[in-house]
Amino acid sequence: MRRHPRNPILTRADIPDVPPLLHDVTSVFNPGAVERVDTTARLITLLLRVQDRSRETYIVPAHSQDGISFEVAPRIVEFKGLEKLGKRVYHIYDARITRLDGAYYILFAMDMDDGCQLGLGRTADFREFEFLGRVSDEDIRNGVLFPEKIGGSYLRLDRPNKARHVDGPTSGSTIWLSESDDLLTWRPVAPLIDGRFHYWDEFIGSGPPPVKTRQGWLHIYHGVAGHFGSSNIYQAGAVLLDLRDPTKVLGRCRRNILEPREIYELAGQVPNVVFPSGMIVETIDRDGFAEPGSPVRVYYGAADTCVGLAETTIAELLAACAESEIGVRLPFPSDFRTT
Repeated sequence: MRRHPRNPILTRADIPDVPPLLHDVTSVFNPGAVERVDTTARLITLLLRVQDRSRETYIVPAHSQDGISFEVAPRIVEFKGLEKLGKRVYHIYDARITRLDGAYYILFAMDMDDGCQLGLGRTADFREFEFLGRVSDEDIRNGVLFPEKIGGSYLRLDRPNKARHVDGPTSGSTIWLSESDDLLTWRPVAPLIDGRFHYWDEFIGSGPPPVKTRQGWLHIYHGVAGHFGSSNIYQAGAVLLDLRDPTKVLGRCRRNILEPREIYELAGQVPNVVFPSGMIVETIDRDGFAEPGSPVRVYYGAADTCVGLAETTIAELLAACAESEIGVRLPFPSDFRTT
């Protein structure tokens, strides 16, 4: 992926004060992203993770017509009905947005007394937000919804927190597929990919929601190299899942497709981080498949401090999945690399 020359596209200086909760904020990062039509204009909307100097975390919306210059709304997203949960939620963050059944569904992380849980929200216009419920019963993060039912069920990718970085927080090393009949009660189906010990993606977690291509479900994830002693290095990679049976992994990149190199990625609140969380595909064909030559924008958190934009194409991402394991190539069809 190629960094946009105007990176970072959002910094703390772009976030307006929202009294009394937000003032002179510390950081903005890990945005969810979606393209939509608002009245007559096509907009790219981000739901930003914004952190105040109190280290309280909020979700703040931002909108753009070109996907580069964003106007940040002077308000905090409030999920109506969250108070009915009956338990304390310390932070809400890392929103992932999926258009599904004519609405926009938002999976987000909630820090609670019993660990990190997944919350589900819904909106029609990104002005009013409804809290649908807590949709996990274990310490878990990085939940993303598929944009359609498969086999009659709703599907999501998630990452149970069952591993721990050295001298660091609880994390995970396996991305799972889960299913639901109603989007509220979820059942684990199967583990999909594990972290690869000693390589760039020892710890892993889902990034933006999967994108439907004719070759399969294309999914960008983050990987963490944790074997460098004093530093965990967050990078981005890609995996390809079967269209009809996403438990089948068709391909997985050998190398990362984005790693921390620029100063705004190397230095910040959490150094050495690129964390992909939003993805916009420009061209979808009449059958709902991303076209191979389509430009792709990937929005990512940089050093847990600011927001970066990386650009690529569907064909380039698919080609990155052609090496499924370290040093092993898969026999993909020739149109896999169409530009």
